[in-house]
Formats: sequence, C-alpha cells, structure tokens
Amino acid sequence: MNPLRTLVLAAAGNDAVRRVVASAPVSRDVVRRFVAGETTADAIDATSRLVGQDGLRVTLDHLGEGTADRGTAERTVRAYLELLDQLHDLGLAADAEVSVKLSAVGLALGETLALDNASRICAAAEQAGTTVTVDMEDHTTTDATLRVLAELRRHWPWAGAVLQACLRRTLDDCRELAGTRVRLCKGAYAEPASVAYVDPHQVDLNYVRCANVLLAGSGYPMFATHDPRLVEIVGERARWHGKSVEDFEFQMLYGVRPGEQLHLAAEGHVVRVYVPFGEQWYGYLVRRLAERPANVAFFLRSLVSRS
Repeated sequence: MNPLRTLVLAAAGNDAVRRVVASAPVSRDVVRRFVAGETTADAIDATSRLVGQDGLRVTLDHLGEGTADRGTAERTVRAYLELLDQLHDLGLAADAEVSVKLSAVGLALGETLALDNASRICAAAEQAGTTVTVDMEDHTTTDATLRVLAELRRHWPWAGAVLQACLRRTLDDCRELAGTRVRLCKGAYAEPASVAYVDPHQVDLNYVRCANVLLAGSGYPMFATHDPRLVEIVGERARWHGKSVEDFEFQMLYGVRPGEQLHLAAEGHVVRVYVPFGEQWYGYLVRRLAERPANVAFFLRSLVSRS
C-alpha cells in the first residue's frame, strides 16, 4: 500500500487528529468548502443557494457508509425521509434529488434489509416529486448494488445507477443499463489491477468508451467529472449522437470547480452538484484523500483556486 495512503487512513481512525482537524480554523474552511454542513438545515441552505442563485441542480448525500447495525441504518433512512419532506415543502424537489449508498442503509447486514430501506427512501422521493440515485462503492459491492437496483427499478424505473469507468467490467454494464438513468464517474476507490485499470490514461479511455455507449442509448446519462478534457469530449460526442443539452447532464462535487459549474450552466447545460452533508464529514473527507493519494494534491490545489 502507498505510504501516503497508509498515513491518511491512519488519520481517519485517530480521534486526536480528528479533534485537531475539526477545531483548526483552516481545516474548518476546508470542510465548509467541500461539505455543506452537519445538519439537514445546512443541506437545505446549500441546496437553496445552488438552485435559486446559481441555477444548478443538486443531488444530496447524507454521509455515512459501512453501517454495521440496524439502528444506524434506520437513523440514516430517517434522515433521508426528513430531507425529502423538506425538499418538497420548500419547492426544491424538482431540482434536488438524493444519492444513497446501500452500505449506509444496511447492505452489510443483507441485501433484503438494504432493499427494504432503499425502497422507503424511493417511496418518499416519489411522494416528494424527485428521484434517487444509488451510489456505487468498491468493486466487492458492485454485483449486490446492481441486484438491489434492479429490484428497486421494478417499482421506480427512474432510480439512478452509478458506474465507474476504472472498472474493467463497466463497459458491459453500460451496454446493459444504457436505456436508464446512469451516472458515469471515473471511480475513487483504490481497486486491484485484476478488476480495474490502474493507468489514469486507460481510465480516461474507458470513460469515453462508456460515454459513447450511454449516449447511443435511450436513457439519461449523467457525466460526473471535473476533467476539462472529458467535459469537452462528452459535449462533442453528445452532439455527434444528436443529443440536446436536455438529454444528459454534467455532475461535479460540491466545492470543486464551482466556476466551471456556473460556466457550463450558463451555456445551457444541465449541471448537478453532488452535495454531501452530515456529522460523518471527517471520515468522508479523509477517505476521499485516501482513496487515491493524488487527491491530496488535488484538494490542496482546490484551496487556492476556486475556478
């Protein structure tokens, strides 16, 4: 394992480090940059600004994953239900959906529990007038996630999938799911070479291959990338496939390249911002750094540039 990754992961489980990070003024600025806050009210405030002032769309992620007990999974579900109620009541549901990690709602305790809990969230989203995207996690959960998603789509065909271009299997998964809502991302998890491309250039090539498959299909592709080259290529391939700007969307993380988000929206593109919130922000932030050591430099660069 990369020594830097080992160090960062060690920091994730160290309460002393967490207290230092949480209390340092500079650290708080970093957290506020990339995480909307700890409460539902914080998430709603961020959503209202992004939708109302900036003309963007939003997908909200209540932070937490790898849940190992039913009580924690239940609290996560209730947090989503509360959030969806408020999105509806405040008239934000048309522009704001939710993203759900199945491991946060009990996947480790069984697919049946994860399906039951995700179904409650989908039912609430339907009542609120919005949608749900089921996040993808590391490759060991891919098959289970897609099985649960297939069951959800029996009742809620609009439920979104997430596929990761770093995985060797993803081109085939894109062919299977091209008629549905699919978010394509590069993938942030550190995966073994047996199942994933480890050369960044190969990941980019597979991203473009997958994008072409999704754009050729009848579904609604969602391209999650901050890479300006891929943004340009996706736009060009969309035009080649005869797609209008309403037929697909770009997605970017909260706090990352906000200037480009506004630029793309001003050009008429649909741009959706992935907004994480919740008390488990520390683990989220550290894991994002640990998943790929290059993220450390990326986040540091982001501190000095908001473009």
